[in-house]
Amino acid sequence: MTSATAHFGSESYSKEELVAEMGASMLTAMAGFGDTTLEHSTAYIQSWLRALKNDKTMVVKAGSQAQKAVDLILGTKFE
Repeated sequence: MTSATAHFGSESYSKEELVAEMGASMLTAMAGFGDTTLEHSTAYIQSWLRALKNDKTMVVKAGSQAQKAVDLILGTKFE
């Protein structure tokens, strides 16, 4: 998660936004709207690319965190 001082374009902000966008995409697809494009997504691509250069595992980590958030939202429990 980002700190209260994270600002747009910072690496920590970019990572949190990537998690949010991935989670939103997962939920959107599950709701049957998989082919939609979120207009604001393109504004984050440059920030994500910069962050990816510094952390090659960022996409995998973000996907994992997004899936955990989706599971929490949907009330999915694994035993």
